[in-house]
Amino acid sequence: MPAFAAMVLPNAPLEMLATGFRWLEGPVWFADHECLLVSDIPNDRVMRWTEAGVTIFEAPAGFANGHARDVQGRLITCAHQHRALTRRELDGSITTLASHFGPKRLNAPNDVAVKRDGSLWFTDPHYGINTDYEGGKQQAELPATVYRLDPDGTLSIAADDFAGPNGLCFSPDETQLYITETGLQFASDPVRHIRVFDVQHNKLSNPRILHSVTPGYADGITCDSDGNIWSSAGDGVHCIAPDGRLLGKIPVPHTVSNLTFGGRHRCRLFICAGPTLYAIYTNVRGALQP
Repeated sequence: MPAFAAMVLPNAPLEMLATGFRWLEGPVWFADHECLLVSDIPNDRVMRWTEAGVTIFEAPAGFANGHARDVQGRLITCAHQHRALTRRELDGSITTLASHFGPKRLNAPNDVAVKRDGSLWFTDPHYGINTDYEGGKQQAELPATVYRLDPDGTLSIAADDFAGPNGLCFSPDETQLYITETGLQFASDPVRHIRVFDVQHNKLSNPRILHSVTPGYADGITCDSDGNIWSSAGDGVHCIAPDGRLLGKIPVPHTVSNLTFGGRHRCRLFICAGPTLYAIYTNVRGALQP
């Protein structure tokens, strides 16, 4: 489509940055360190990419999945094995932010988004405790849920009508929250789509289906500064308008699981695709993070 043609650059190829992993997820950009952190979940490690190469940032890593930075720049992590949302303090120590809802343990926090008021919104499906591959089989104590963790430590249910909530991101003005539904892991025909909610007074309302990605499904998502949603898919990256229209695609050789904007001016799209980390420069900028 003409609109998408202006978002990509004909002289900016898809670049392979590193490979040899098992399954990459949870990319987060650190502009102040000019590095990307990314989870290699089955290998139970978090990797650090810079232009100089790739090193291990943390191993073992509690089978970490999604990451974000809070309003103070600290690393927030969804840890499958620990069934917890954690924060890495500036001195390197780890604080557990949420591990239980009431007396019951969380399932396996999957992805997290930070709102400018400091609240943390995260998905808690069963994927990370369904198999030994991504965290270790454990008994679920709670249904799949989307939670909000307020700065005062209060944990509340934001949405509880998902079979498998997965990736999530806010619109640039934080009036809408996008959440991917990836369904029951071993179902023959799981329900899979991107849903959107209105956000008012830190409550979600007016849920509706925005878009169904095909081939494959939407796992991780991110927004650009114009409000378009960039989604993982079976054939690469799909760009979706705020009204749900598919604007265009970036083909990628492997199934894409997650993605984020970073680099100079936030115009480089980092792409987690199975065993390989890719990147491509775009003509859009990622939405400003808190």
